[in-house]
Parts: sequence; structure tokens; C-alpha cells
Amino acid sequence: MTVDIHVEFRVSDAVKAVKRGDAIVIIDVLRCSSTIITALANGASEIVPAPTIGKAKQLKKRHPNYILAGERKGLMPQGFELGNSPREFTREKINGRSIILTTTNGTKAFEIAKDAKPVLVGSFLNAGAVGKALYEGANKNNRGISLIACGRATRLSIEDFICAGKILEMMPTDELTLSDGAHAALFASKGAGEKVAELVCSSEHGRYLKSIGLIKDIEFCSRINRYTDVPLFAKGKIRTGKFSKL
Repeated sequence: MTVDIHVEFRVSDAVKAVKRGDAIVIIDVLRCSSTIITALANGASEIVPAPTIGKAKQLKKRHPNYILAGERKGLMPQGFELGNSPREFTREKINGRSIILTTTNGTKAFEIAKDAKPVLVGSFLNAGAVGKALYEGANKNNRGISLIACGRATRLSIEDFICAGKILEMMPTDELTLSDGAHAALFASKGAGEKVAELVCSSEHGRYLKSIGLIKDIEFCSRINRYTDVPLFAKGKIRTGKFSKL
């Protein structure tokens, strides 16, 4: 069989993917999805995404032992323990801990997709593992795939768009039926070639993060296939997933 692939360009477009009943991948390269993947790879027991700072603080009151982490405008909110830099989430700080995470855009996508199944987390850091899990799971269960390139507010982000294409590159594209958006993302990824980090750094959000001193985050988030973990979102929590669960 062939697998239908869609690429959506905004968080709000996750609604379309949920209605189609697709397997969903949330992609927010700078930096929500990269931070989630890194935290789980470094021993976090789970990530609880919160769409707002208020919701995150409510969760913290109910679970005082959880780490409260997140950002607004790229910076850690007052009273939080960690920001949204994947480099902060070291094994020494987070091993075995649960983390509440709220970000400007990415964590809102999980709220929209909370009733979908499965929902994965993708970035350049785990593109190969996600591509494999997606194809095997979707093919086995006869479902389509939607890659949600979260973007910034209502605008496309080139880093998320190229990352969607990079995940597609890791799949047998001759067995996929690509939407026009998916075709475009695949072409963009192939066109980027070895210049992924350069393009991410020159993106709108990349330039902003650079302006507030976070160039090392951009470099970290641009690495391809650093991890083999496939985070899986279910019942309000993100944990390292298994292919069998897809």
C-alpha cells in the first residue's frame, strides 16, 4: 500500500490532521521538540506539555517535585527552574525527573492533538528514527501521516519546514503519496544539502535567538540524527515511544 503524507505549516493546522485520523509528528526545531527529545535522551522520565504559563504553574502546584521549564520570547519566565534550551537539560539536572514544559508555540500543538493517536515528536536530532517509526507504524495500521511544522504564530518557519522534508528523506518515498506541501518540504530538504545549520541560523527565529545570545542552541538543534529516541505523546504526557505502540 502507499501512505498518504501531509505537511501542515502552522500549529492551528494540526486540527486538519486530527480530523483525518493521521499519525502526527509535532516539529518545532527551535526549540520545543529539540528540547523534549534531548531531555528524554538524558533520562527525564516524562514531559508534561502545558499550553500556557498559567497552566504550567497550576501543574507545578499539583506536582511540586516536577521541574518547571519553558520560555516566552525565547527567555525563561520568572520563577521557572529551566528555560527551553536543550543544552540545559543535562542528565545531572533531570535524570529520573518529570518536567512540565510550556513554550510560545510548540506546546500548544500538543493541546490540539491530545485526542489523536499516535502523536510523535520530531526534529533534526531524531529525523531518522522518526521516519522509520512513522513509516512502519502507518503502513502497518493503514493510516496517513501528518507532519506539523509548527512555525511562528501564523507564519511558516523554514527550519520546521526543512525538518519535515528531512524526515521524509528517511522514508521510502516511492511508497508514499505526497501532498503538494510534502513535495515542497522534501525538495527544500534535499536542496539544503549539507547547509542545514546555515539555513537554520539565517531563519527568522534563528536570527532572533542569535540576537539574545543563543547561537549555541541553534547549532545544537541543527544536528542530524544525534538521537534514536522517538518521543510519544499520550494521555497528556510525552515519553520515549516504542515502534510497537504506533
